Order: sequence, then structure tokens, then C-alpha cells
Amino acid sequence: MISNNITIGNSLSQTWEGGDAIYNYDARSEDELSLQIGDTVHILETFEGWYRGHRLRRKSKKGVFPACYIHLKEATVEGNGQKETVIPTELPLVHEVTTTLREWAAIWRDLYVGDKREMFNTVRDMIYDLIEWRSQILSGTLPQDELSELKQKVTSKMDYGNKYLYLDLVVRDKDGNILDPDLTSTISLFQAHEAASKQIEARIQEEKSQKQNLDLSRQAKFASTPSFALFVTLKNVVCKIGEDAEVLMSLYDPIESKFISENYLVRWSSSGLVKDIDQLHNLRAVFTDLGSEDLKREKISFVCQIVRVGRMELRDNNAKKLTSGLRRPFGVAVMDVTDILTGKMDDEDKQHFIPFQPLALDDAIRHRQLNISRFSPRVAGENDFLQTVINKVIVAKEVNHKGQGLWVTLKLLPGDIHQIRKDFPHLVDRSTAVARKMGFPEIIMPGDVRNDIYVTLAQGDFDKGSKTTPKNVEVTMSVHDEDGKKLEGVIFPGAGDEGIQEYKSVIYYQVKQPRWYETIKVAIPIEDVNRSHLRFTFKHRSSQDCKDKSEKNFALAFVKLMRYDGTTLRDGEHDLIVYKAEAKKLEDSSMYMNLSSTKTEMEEKSPSSGKNTHSSLGSFSISKDSFQISTLVCSTKLTQNVDLLGLLKWRSNTSLLQQNLRHLMKVDGGEVVKFLQDTLDALFNIMMENSDSETFDTLVFDALVFIIGLIADRKFHHFNPVLETYIRKHFSATLAYTKLMRVLKNYVDNAEKLTDQLLKALKALEYIFKFIVRSRVLFNQLYENKGESDFMESLRSLFASLNAMMNSNADATGGVKGAALKYVPTIVNDLKLVFDPKELSKLFSEFILKVPLGRLVKQKLICMIDIVHSDLFTQHDCREILLPLMTDQLKLHLENQEELDSCCQLLSNILEVLYRSDVGLTQRHVQIIMEKLLRTNSQMERDEKLDTVGLS
Repeated sequence: MISNNITIGNSLSQTWEGGDAIYNYDARSEDELSLQIGDTVHILETFEGWYRGHRLRRKSKKGVFPACYIHLKEATVEGNGQKETVIPTELPLVHEVTTTLREWAAIWRDLYVGDKREMFNTVRDMIYDLIEWRSQILSGTLPQDELSELKQKVTSKMDYGNKYLYLDLVVRDKDGNILDPDLTSTISLFQAHEAASKQIEARIQEEKSQKQNLDLSRQAKFASTPSFALFVTLKNVVCKIGEDAEVLMSLYDPIESKFISENYLVRWSSSGLVKDIDQLHNLRAVFTDLGSEDLKREKISFVCQIVRVGRMELRDNNAKKLTSGLRRPFGVAVMDVTDILTGKMDDEDKQHFIPFQPLALDDAIRHRQLNISRFSPRVAGENDFLQTVINKVIVAKEVNHKGQGLWVTLKLLPGDIHQIRKDFPHLVDRSTAVARKMGFPEIIMPGDVRNDIYVTLAQGDFDKGSKTTPKNVEVTMSVHDEDGKKLEGVIFPGAGDEGIQEYKSVIYYQVKQPRWYETIKVAIPIEDVNRSHLRFTFKHRSSQDCKDKSEKNFALAFVKLMRYDGTTLRDGEHDLIVYKAEAKKLEDSSMYMNLSSTKTEMEEKSPSSGKNTHSSLGSFSISKDSFQISTLVCSTKLTQNVDLLGLLKWRSNTSLLQQNLRHLMKVDGGEVVKFLQDTLDALFNIMMENSDSETFDTLVFDALVFIIGLIADRKFHHFNPVLETYIRKHFSATLAYTKLMRVLKNYVDNAEKLTDQLLKALKALEYIFKFIVRSRVLFNQLYENKGESDFMESLRSLFASLNAMMNSNADATGGVKGAALKYVPTIVNDLKLVFDPKELSKLFSEFILKVPLGRLVKQKLICMIDIVHSDLFTQHDCREILLPLMTDQLKLHLENQEELDSCCQLLSNILEVLYRSDVGLTQRHVQIIMEKLLRTNSQMERDEKLDTVGLS
């Protein structure tokens, strides 16, 4: 044999050659070594496809075994020949998973023998998960973000499994690494153990709860982001259309029977390929802005509508004589994507087949009077509308698709479109179509300007007039300014398509009451919206081209996008008035713009009669026909709230400014956060443009507190990053700090009279000071520290007012005192950027000492805990001021047996911070602190109190 033996000498660390058995091997002679899957072997020699060595668990027994049964792995060995430790060079987490699997495997066998079926199945599933995830980690092919995510899943599963099997709990840091007890303080270990126990217990309870709707893996994946998207790749459309077609894909809520996203539009040719050959093999779209509210939907469907573009009927006739270019409904395909959106199914490589349901029998069959019963039954009826077919397909058990349908891949991506492009550039690039949700995302970041108006052609009722059969009504929608000029490129039938001048609806053949439910996006420049209106013209389309050319628009409806009060068109349904006139007059906006556009508007103008007078109609007449649309405005610049509009356009009427500021605080919070940046800009512009006056300062301050309070509310807490971004990047009021501090000081000085206002201000204190500090920083940059002494003095004065309030005995101020103790520590980290940290420590010490003895003890101790975790306490010169204060307070309350739990918590936190390497205190320092804390007590008292905090 050719020796490859590794001699173990006295060296501390050497290379070790070995591996894991990947198959069972039964020895056939005494020279061979039996192996079981998972055994770790130490290889001593190699020879022509064989290894010689021993199992790590039984070193005395040596033998040979086939090399193909072993997966080699690198490691190092520490120690000497008598005592050695093998340390794999693989990732520590992989090694931990391996060890955990070995431990669980033994327990799993015992569960099988003990016939504990339920636990056996649970452990089996956990083992399979860990084996799969371990393989993924070892593959080395995962991107860094997915690897980090997978590591969290692995550690979470191991901790949960250990708890489930009543094994020891492993405590970890925030990155999932096992805490080293030699490098971690006892208090840190205890706190980490406590936090891990609570987290795992909560998870066990979650799994037991029958109300749990969301998969835990999905929760872990998307807990850090309030927004996500569905990435769709269209692979192929297998459908016998015979003409060009439009493939419209969107997300749909079947419970509410409404679309929740824009369409993704792909134009398909009669040859069976995408019309734009450059898009071949690159038909990708991302449906963005989905949030937690969408996850709560009972069901979400991915809906594809196919619209044929060509003749009225697919008949074997002379095509030259038939009208072409008509949009005709052809069929739908529907897939339930609820499991994908909730994370229960995630396989981006899997191609899903979505069966296609044609829209009843073709009109040609109807005209030929064929026997319909000879055909197999279909989900869709003969005269069904696309919306009706969608709902029928959703509830149908199966669709008779005959091999026709769409092939797509689907993947859920976390983040908004900017984050997705950054994290998944291999999936989403600039060529990927972006279909937005019809509605706002949960977070609207500053700079995310949007001005989309979604118009849905709902339904109509049209008299057949002189015709023997109902009309084939086509609706044409266009956007015009007040002069009648048609706006170009502002209508978008779907993502992935260019803007167009006018949109033509689908045509339902000889239907008196068509129901289209087609949604189109209208995106008009902000400055043009107030002058624009939507025009809808109606035309009968004939099958024969010669007849069709003679058809003219027979009616018109319109609606202005801005109301008389300056707000935008209300969301919801609008019953438009259908007017009749000569075809030429229907196209002249000057002829109809002064007429009422909706039945509601007509009733407002003529409440007595409910209709326009004959003279006001001019050459127009009101038709008996009806037409309904619905609209949804998604704009960060246009509001439907009069009070908010009054503030945003405050310069147009400054006499109403005070009224507008008061009314702002009554506006619905959801409307305010949509216009957060513009609202904040308006407030600070009011403050800055009235810098010589204090007239509006208090009202602006209260409005700012109102907005901060909104964002602190749980409903809007995800807007915190938006506010932070605004302060950091968009806020520019250099003199705001003087006015904000003046109003705040006035509230503190008059705490007994202005208790409610002060309480709200204290709750918003953190962000008020973020604005103050940022304002001062900008002022310093602009004027090179001018007015610094005045600024310092105003801060000292504010703390003096706070101290006076804390020292007062007024019963009415009890609540605000507690609030002050709770919220004053939140300003420390920001304030130290513009104020001397050492002096700030003194001010804070004076603030604590002003709390009356025997009152607010718990709040005071918690306040000091927050200061311990601030940046002040990590600075040596600040700690020299703060630490004696805290030890004196601790000593006082321990001796008085007051709030012992909070005392223990404060002491633990102090010692924890002092133990940190960046703080740099020695054990001697800690001993001095402890002796000072307890120096007046007897030895017994000292031992008792040390035992209380777990330090004896």
C-alpha cells in the first residue's frame, strides 16, 4: 500500500484527512470496516479506490473500506496523540446541523419504537428540512442574501426542534451564531436565553393556533419588508386564436370580484408568437406594491384575459369584405396563486400550466345554427362577459381546455421595485414590465411621485333604435384639455405597452346591456390635470366593412378630472349622462363642456327638476341610454380631501391659513400619509415664510405633532422610514429649530394649563428634536456656527423648564411628568450631535434629581435604563457624571425596598454595558461600583441583594 498516513505529534494544529459515509457498508472480512450513513472516518492510507482508517467514534477498530462510499471533507486536528479534537473547516453552521441531525436521529428511532406517531412525523419533517437546507448551504451557489435568509431558517428550525424534543436550548446572537460563554457576560447569556425561550414558545403557540393563516417560512422571509411583488415570466401561449390577440394578465380578488393590479399586456400574433420579436423569450413582468393587507386576502387569482383583434366573427368568408381591427372577447385563463403569495409554494423554475376557457361557442356557430348540444359542455355561457367567465372558471372544478392554455413561472420577491431591481438584477431589469397595484403601497417613500388615475369601463344600456337587433357598441375613451385638444400618450392599456391616444373597448355582439369591466390607466402630467376631461364616444360597429364605414358616433359622455372645489374626481362609480347630437358636434368640447357630466352633478345644479333645462342643452339631448364608469385616483400630488387641499395650496388664500391648519388635524390619517412630504413641506414653508411673526408657530407645531402621532400609530408605523428619509434628505428649514423650541418651552412652562397639548408634544418629542437638530445642522453648514451660544442657551432654558415642571407638586402634571421620563431619553443620541455631551449628561442628571422623592420611581429607573443604552453612557467623561448618579439612585431605592425588579434591571444593564470591550472597564472598576453601591449594608444584606440580582 502507498502510505498517506498523517503522523500526530505534539503540534497543536495539523491537517486532517477524512470524510463522511454516504452509504452503508457491511464488512466482508476482518480487515474491512463496517460503516453506516453519516459515520465520520479518519483516513490513514489510500490505495487504488480503497481507504484505510477508523471511525471517529471507535478509533481502536481500523480497517479498509471503498473510497466511493466516502464524501471527503477538510478539517484540522488539535491536541496530541493521547487527546485530539477534530475541527471541520466547513461553515460552523453546517457542522452544527450535522451534530444536531445525529442527535435527533437517535431520538427519532426511539419515537418509532415507542409508537409516538405524531412526534415521529414532526421530527421526520424537521430532519428532512435540515438535510435539504444543509445541502443548499454546502452547494455554495446561493447569493449572499439568500444564504443569510437560509441560515436564519436553519437556526430557527434547530432551536424549535430542540425545544420540541426537550433538549438544551442554544443561545445565539442576532446573526444566528452560538454565543461563546467565555467571551459573553453572564447577564448577556441570561438575557439571550430568556429572549430565545420566549421567541420559541411564541412560535410553538403560533403553530398550535388554528387561526394561523401564514406559513412561518414566509413570515421569516417577509417580516423585514412591508412590500413585496409577484414576478411572472410568460413562457408560451398555446391557443387556437386564428388572428392577432391581446393577452392581458393581472391579479384578481375572487371574493370581492375585483382586479387589484394593473394589466400586463402582451400582443400576440396570429402566427402563435409575440408580435414584438425583440420580446421573444423575455416576456417578464413584476406585479409590485403588494403588502400585508394583500396577504390577508382569502384568495388571490392570477387572471389572463385574451382579446381577439380582427373580424367580428371567425367565418370562412371573404376577409376583404369584413371589418377588421375589432377587439372581441375570446376567453380567460385563471390560476389560484394564494399559496405562492403566502410563501407556501416557492419554485421559480416550475412552469405552471393555466388552462384556457374559450368564451362560449364562436359567433360563427351561432349564425350557422349548428346544434350546440353536440359540443361538450363548457364553463362559459354563450353570451357571458369576460368578468362573468372569470368568476365561473374560479368556482369550476375543472376546465375543458383541450390542451390550450398559458405556461408561466411565478416567484414571490420581497421589497419594492427599487429594492427588487437591486437584489434580483438577474430577474428584474429595466426591460421588465412593472404592473403596479391599483392603490397605494403600504409605504410611500419621499420622491416616489405617482399620478395615476384608473378608469374602469363598467357597463351600459343602449337602445337598439331603428335596428332590429341590439347594437354592437364600441366605447372609445380619450383625454382632452378644456380647448378640446386630445392629449397624446396618456392612456396605458397595460404595463409593457406604450401610451396611446385613445382606447377602444371590447365589442359584445348584439348585446343591449354590455358589461365590459375593462380598466385603463390614465397618467396625465400634474400641471395638466385641472384642465383635462375624459371623453367617451359610442359607436355601432358592423360586421361588413362597407356598412361599418358609414357608421358615426351616435352618443357621447364625459367627466372632468377636477371638481369645482379643486379636488380630484371622487373614487367610486359614476353614472354618466349620455348625450346625443350630430356627430361633428359630439367632437366639439366647447359645445358640451358647460353641461352636467353625471346625474349627481345635474341634480346639484337643478335640485328641483333633477334635469337640465332644454335651453341649457343647446343642440344636445339627453339619451335614454346609460353608461357607468368607476375611477380610482392613485396620486401623491392630487387629493380628494378639501381640508388637505386647502393646506397644500395655502398661498392661494392666506386668510384661511389658520382655519386650514386646524382642519388638517381632522383629516383622515390615510390621506395625510399619502401626501406626507408635501404636507411637511407646506408646514415648514408656512413657518419659514412667516419667520418674523409667531402667528402660525403654535398651529404649525400642533400640526407637526399630529403628523408624528399618526406615524407612531400602529396603523401607520411603517411610515417611520419615510419620515426618517424626509428629515435626512428633504427637510431644509434652517430656522425651524428656534420656533419649535420656543413653542415646546411654552408648553412646558404652562404644563398645568396646557396639559393635553404638552402630553401630545412629549409623545412626539423624539422626532421634534430630530427636526430641531437637523435644522440646526443645516443652519451651521450655511452660516458657519452663527448663533451657537443662543442655541445652547435655549436648550439649557428648556431643560430648566423641564426641571421646574418635574419639581412641582401639582397633581395635574402627574401624567406629563411620567411622559417626560419616558420620552426625554429618546432625544439624547440626536441632541449630542449639536450639544456638548458632557454638559448634556449634567443636564440629564439634574433632570433625574428633580423627580420628587417616593414618586414615579419605576418611571425614573426605566428612564435611567434608556440612558444606559444611549451613546452618552459609552463615553468615559459622560459616564463619570452619569454613573455616580445611577449608583446613588440604585442604593436609595434598594435600601427603601422600592421597585426591586426595575432596580435589578438597571443594575444588570449597567454591568452589561461596562462588560463590553468598547467601553474598556476592568473587573476592578466593576468591583468598586458594587462596593460603593452596597457599602453601607451589612454582609448579610449585601449577600441577599447580590443573590437577588444573580451576582453572588
